[in-house]
Amino acid sequence: MRIMVTGANGLLGQKLVTLLQDIEDVELIATGKGLNRNPEGKYAYLSADLQNHEGVRTFISLTQPDIIIHCAAMTQVDECEEHQDNCWKINVTATANLVTIAQDEDIRFIYVSTDFVFDGLSGPYREEDLPSPISYYGETKAKAEDIVKQSGLDYAIIRTVLVYGVAHDPSRSNIVLWVKNSLEAGKEIEVVDDQWRTPTLAEDLAIGIWQVVKKEKTGIFHISGADTMNVFELAERVAEFFQLDKDLLRATDSYNLDQPGKRPLKTGFIINKAQRELGFKPKSLNEGLALVKEQLESR
Repeated sequence: MRIMVTGANGLLGQKLVTLLQDIEDVELIATGKGLNRNPEGKYAYLSADLQNHEGVRTFISLTQPDIIIHCAAMTQVDECEEHQDNCWKINVTATANLVTIAQDEDIRFIYVSTDFVFDGLSGPYREEDLPSPISYYGETKAKAEDIVKQSGLDYAIIRTVLVYGVAHDPSRSNIVLWVKNSLEAGKEIEVVDDQWRTPTLAEDLAIGIWQVVKKEKTGIFHISGADTMNVFELAERVAEFFQLDKDLLRATDSYNLDQPGKRPLKTGFIINKAQRELGFKPKSLNEGLALVKEQLESR
């Protein structure tokens, strides 16, 4: 099967490239913005502007994928709130372009979404819970989900939560690396203690997505870590694992941070469906941190 991965330069995209290129009978096409950030491997890379409908149509016609895994997104919540036009183009327009072409070419569509489609009032969430976003980022992801759901395509929507891990040539950080790097630099950081999540190792998410593809599953799947904790507790556990100074952590709440984009207070996922139907077995947080440590040391 021929699989196209969008957003291949991001953390999840890189993990999918690493995983899929070594699977027998998979021909992989990686697409991203600008130059390829992945190590060389058994895949083709194309730079793509997903907002350019005709350009997307041309490269999809040339590569003829059987499946599109759409990871590309603008995910920085505050930037999405402050630059709404750009956020809409990246998260909604690009998705609509891909879906339209997938309809014409009869391509299976896998869309990666987020816990931020929920309001955080009644987490952790199941797949059947109704989206109710409270940020512009969440609104655009929920809108893109609707486009996929209404497309008539053979589709799956995979929602996830607070993804962390180590990327090759990363374009941005993530919660675990931010805490680790800040504490190693002796920097005091404020971390919220009123937001609850199920942190997700990027490798686990990539494996979960592959299982959806391999088992030809459709519909919505919640794929995340199994451990529920608030973000301050996560920071403490990162400090403990890497033997860093926890006294540099300052607990605060969402109100005091006063960020432009609202965050849902309690999300996290109930992953029974993924465990049952996909055989999904996420690593514990400590197991995930051990893999992060190993990858950082091998650089």
